[in-house]
Amino acid sequence: MGARILLVEDDPNLGFVIKDNLIHKGYHVTLCVNGEEGLETFLGSAFDVCILDVMMPKKDGFSLAQTIREINKQVPILFITAKAMLEDKIAGFHAGGDDYIVKPFSMEELYLRVEVFLRRSGIVNTETTFAVGKFTFDYHTFTLQHTSGNKTLTQKEAEVLRLLCSNKERVMKREEILTTVWGDDDYFMGRSLDVFISKLRKYLKEDPRIEIVNYHGVGFRLEVK
Repeated sequence: MGARILLVEDDPNLGFVIKDNLIHKGYHVTLCVNGEEGLETFLGSAFDVCILDVMMPKKDGFSLAQTIREINKQVPILFITAKAMLEDKIAGFHAGGDDYIVKPFSMEELYLRVEVFLRRSGIVNTETTFAVGKFTFDYHTFTLQHTSGNKTLTQKEAEVLRLLCSNKERVMKREEILTTVWGDDDYFMGRSLDVFISKLRKYLKEDPRIEIVNYHGVGFRLEVK
């Protein structure tokens, strides 16, 4: 069973993107649109991680975190904030938060922060080592291993490859990859994605059974024949 995440975010677009990406990672996500709804939901269910926006109507993220801390001292709390000032970060920690992430951020950064919480709690959620044809891909070390030698990937290369490996059963949409890895899906990021796909194809060419298929105008899928 995937970890249970309480997401409280009043921006409907950002809330949908975060929820959708975390669900694709295997988590169970409950989305609330304000602090009062978030508190009511927290009281009615058990959660492994809470992700709280700071600026929200009815009950802000700091106030919600303080109330959650009165009820549960252990559940990890991650703040989403548009403010990078030191005093705002300190206020978040005083409110009971464990970490914060500043807008704009990539979905992969958010996922990695959540993963740290779950690892500390002993909750394992996703694979980090993948068998890809004759290759072994270790995401933690960014290493692509083969009998002909090992290749160390860049962080972005590793993030793209892990997405493809984790979703071999479906076509990964271009905008989904871009939003997860780069935090945006504009034209220039799209050009960057094409470059990274070309690099990964070059790294994987030692095994002709492996193909990163381009579904024109839609996205990519990792296939092993």
